Amino acid sequence: MTVLTGARVVTPDGVLAGGEVRVAGGRIASVGPAGPISAAEERIDLDGHWLVPGFVDLHMHGGGGHDVTRSAADLGAAVRFHRRHGTTRTLVSLMAQPVDQLCEQLGWIATLTAAGDVLGAHLEGPFLSAARCGAQRPENLLMPDPLVLRKLLEAGQGSVRTMTVAPELPGAHALIKDLLAAGVIAAIGHTDASYEQAADAFAAGAGLATHLFNAMGSFDHRAPGPSVAALDAGVFVEMINDGGHVHDALIRLVSRAAPRSLILITDAISAAGIGDGEYTLGDQTVRVRASKAWSAEDRLAGSTLTMDEAVRRAVLRVGLSIEQAVAAAATAPARLLGLQDECGAISTGLAADLVVLDADLRLRRVMVGGDWLTG
Repeated sequence: MTVLTGARVVTPDGVLAGGEVRVAGGRIASVGPAGPISAAEERIDLDGHWLVPGFVDLHMHGGGGHDVTRSAADLGAAVRFHRRHGTTRTLVSLMAQPVDQLCEQLGWIATLTAAGDVLGAHLEGPFLSAARCGAQRPENLLMPDPLVLRKLLEAGQGSVRTMTVAPELPGAHALIKDLLAAGVIAAIGHTDASYEQAADAFAAGAGLATHLFNAMGSFDHRAPGPSVAALDAGVFVEMINDGGHVHDALIRLVSRAAPRSLILITDAISAAGIGDGEYTLGDQTVRVRASKAWSAEDRLAGSTLTMDEAVRRAVLRVGLSIEQAVAAAATAPARLLGLQDECGAISTGLAADLVVLDADLRLRRVMVGGDWLTG
């Protein structure tokens, strides 16, 4: 039994000052105020640091110089890079690419999913709008096709958890139904849909908006668009909190409008943690300048964000409480994936996936399944 003491513990019920978390067998055995510790227990004093649940990232393309589409080894290295930044659970996101390449990459993800290293795959395409393709290559986009979907799902061997679709495309609604029948969460994104088209997709069962406000057009008071449709429908919404993709005021607004549905993501590419330069994103080259990634067409191409920085920025720059930031980085994504009884919070019985942050919210230690990461 390991006893973590002297921390400010962020629990679903609020912050427990001077709290104590007991860990045994890879799980959280108890959470509460400090108490006596037996000689048989290992005591670790966290000296007033924050103790928060491990982060759950729904949207990650790479990191630490590793693009998840380059090789199975690079995929694993990117996962390990983000784990060192507090992402204890992650989906692996694949850009729209030729279907055979996607199938090969889904095989890699299926292997890591079976080993428990990742939660599964997020398919960001290929059924997206060319008008809102962002950093996606238009030549890789397809109209919704049930046979292509079946091929992708079979290649994923049950590992596909979410898929982004543009709902205005012909056949999209039937595809959403197919996704739901297969147990896959349908996400709306990279879309030129109207409010009404997006609202119909959410009514049909789509449960997530991919990087809200990005690659889905702007909005005004007479044509609110898919972003407002997502908020109106009460579905989960992803946001990239890197200071470039969306204005801080919108993050504050969404946190008030959808306090249980806001999800912070990285949308990280291979450049995360490395710096400015030239990198790959799927089958294209992107350039990073001043920590912002740009495609050859000067469109934002993912981010260089890590989840610990997203949380830190949410509190210190955006103005969210640490409880709000933690809910968006861990609790809400776990709920979306149906994993609320496994991870995403510091509660008795859940996996001991924990992150230690100092007074400035900088990451100090990461625990995965009861074991501290080393090196």
